[in-house]
This record gives sequence, C-alpha cells and structure tokens, in this order.
Amino acid sequence: MAGIYGNQRTFLCTSSFPSREHEDLEDKGGISLKVGIIGIGIAGFRTTTPELSWKELTYEAAAKAYQDAGVDPRKDVKAFVTCAEDYWEGFGIFDEFTPDQIGGALRPVCTVCGDGIHGLATGFMQIQTGLVDVVAVEAHSKISDLLTYEGVVQHALDPIWNKPLRGHPFYVAGLEMNAFLRASGNTEKHCAAVVEKNRNNAMRNGIAAYGANVDLNDILTSEKAFDPLKKLEISGLADGAVVLVLASDVAAKKLKRKPVWIKGVGWANDSPSLETREWERAKYAELAAQMAYRLAKVKNPAREIDFAEVDDRFSYKELQHLESLGLAKKGQAGKMTANGDTALDGKFPVNASGGSLGCGDVVEASGLHRVAEVALQLRGDAGKRQLDGVKVGIAQSWRGIPTTSGAVAIMGVNQ
Repeated sequence: MAGIYGNQRTFLCTSSFPSREHEDLEDKGGISLKVGIIGIGIAGFRTTTPELSWKELTYEAAAKAYQDAGVDPRKDVKAFVTCAEDYWEGFGIFDEFTPDQIGGALRPVCTVCGDGIHGLATGFMQIQTGLVDVVAVEAHSKISDLLTYEGVVQHALDPIWNKPLRGHPFYVAGLEMNAFLRASGNTEKHCAAVVEKNRNNAMRNGIAAYGANVDLNDILTSEKAFDPLKKLEISGLADGAVVLVLASDVAAKKLKRKPVWIKGVGWANDSPSLETREWERAKYAELAAQMAYRLAKVKNPAREIDFAEVDDRFSYKELQHLESLGLAKKGQAGKMTANGDTALDGKFPVNASGGSLGCGDVVEASGLHRVAEVALQLRGDAGKRQLDGVKVGIAQSWRGIPTTSGAVAIMGVNQ
C-alpha cells in the first residue's frame, strides 16, 4: 500500500508533459539547473473551517501564490504537483479532484502520496529536466472533516503485531521519546522548553492556530498523555493549505521575480516496522539531510545554515531532528533550547514560525509550510517574527506516526 502507510512514494500523472518549447531553455542547452521559489500562498491554519470546503481552501492558497508570483496559472504554469493521501480525505483517487482548484484542469498534474517537501522535490526535478520552467506545488489539510483520525493512524500500524493491541497510536511517540531522552541525555524540561518557545513564537504569526503564552511550569504540570509525553507537547490538528510557485532561473528573470533559491533537496525512509527501526535517532532525517547537503554543497551545516524550520509535532521531535540534521551535537539540542540559542533572538533560531506546536499539524502540508516559512524569512517578509540577516535556511519534514519518512530542503538568497 503506497503513501503514508507504506513508506513508498507513488506518482500519478493525469496528463502528459508538453514537449520542450521554450527558446530560453534551448539557449542553455535544454536544461536549467537553478530552481527558485517565486510565489507563496498560505490559507487557513485554523482548528476548523466549517464555512470552507477543502477546494475553497486550496483555491485561496493558489490564488495568493499566483498573485505573489505574478503568473497566470493557465498560461505561465506548465506543470502542477499535488501532495495528498486518500485516507486523510475520506475518498479514493483523490488526485482526480485536485486540478480545478489550482488551475491544472487538462494540464500536467502529478500526485505525490507524500509530504509537501516530497512534492517540492518533484517540482524541483521537473524543472531541472528542462521540460518545464514553472511548476506549482500544492499540499493541504482539511483534517477537521475526518471523524476517525485516531483510527486512520492506528490502521497504519502493523496489522499482525501492533494494530491488535488497540492502543492509541501515539503511544509510539511516548516510547520513542523515552528512548531518545535516555540515549541523548536531553530531558523532559528541555522538551517543555521547546513547547514554550514555539507556542510563544506563534503569537507573532498571524496564521497560527495554537499560539499561546505558556511557561515551563504550565507544560511540566500538564496532564500526561503517553508517558513521558504530555498533552501540551502534542501538536493540535488544523486545516490549512500551502501553494508554492517554482521557476527556473531563466523563467524567474523573464517574470521579473527575485527567487528564494532551492539549493538542495533530499528524502529518505527508515524501517517501516516498530520492531526493526532505530528509536534513539531519526535516521530518515540523517539520510535526507546528507542528500540535501551534498546537492547544496554544505560541509558544515551548523555553521553554514542560519536558521531552521523542523518538524515538531511532538516536543521531543524538534530536539531529535536538530541532532539528526547535524545542527546540534548529540545531547546538546535541549541545552541549546534552554539557553535561548534557538529563540527568535538566539544564535540559531528554530521554528520562528511557531512550528506545528504553534501553527497546527496540517498533515501532508506540514513540510510545505516549513518551506514557505523559510522562504518568507529569506525574502524578509516574515513580519513580527522576521529574523535579522539570514541568508541560508533549512526546512525538514516527517510524515508522522507510524512512518519513518522524511525530507529536507535547503534554501538561500544566493544562487
């Protein structure tokens, strides 16, 4: 079974690609190796959106992205990528219902059964082939329409060994958190500091669904959900949509847009089974980062990258991902957080947006939101949460329990 339940990525195309027709690309030998983000559209990010269908939510994000990029989706955008998982939507062959909202009807539309950064990588590679020069990437969540979230995640567990236990699937997060803390030396207090930072950061983000002025004591004394994981350390679900417009360097110049450049992308999976995976570290993040660093020619990520947006659906995950990405030494991510190094005014800001803890868990759109937030920072358009002097940022995603599937994108202001 493909998608979230099988650590596989499936590509479906509803139309064939156009032949190479752009003289600008032909002048460069038929291929353009530089790809950037020229349009950003974000909509929703609320706990529920009863007045909107998922189609209207997606349309709003797409319209914002196309206006931002200064493009006509029917004329300028040559291909579209949508990230979806049928189980989150409630019906099968979901990609058949996506093209209209993003301007992709009767156009090349590819579906990625994966996280939004997987979709970004797909659009990135499509442009690098030279077949197209402008691609729109979409991911969304209308998770408030799903009445059986717990059941869907539980259904993803191994049907022989795990699912018959009938426990809430988040017990997996409690077990992993316990293993990670024991192995790394990070503490529950460090994890609580992540929640305090991110939910307070979200107070500066106009779209955030879960921004709150909380302190360490609020978090440490909150009810335990899946020992040692507490309720306030779990991201709340949210509806939201993100659309990004990617362009080759030639197309961006033609459109008179200054892109945020995608310098490297990577993706990877660890073992799909609970019994055979590594619990102490996020191996998928390590492997994905290695691929992205290689493409971006990053030798020392802790020194060459200025800030990060990483997956924090559970508090400990931010610490685990920072260490797996090589942005913090083993056992040091918690101390960095407690010391204020990852704060908005710290040495290495992490999740200035508020992350999923502050903005909400928008399932497959979470990774694309991390990318959008990095791009906004690099453009200087992050508003009250804007960081000073940042030139290179990293976005990292994880597809959630029970997967070990993740992706990484590195972006910069310079080619």
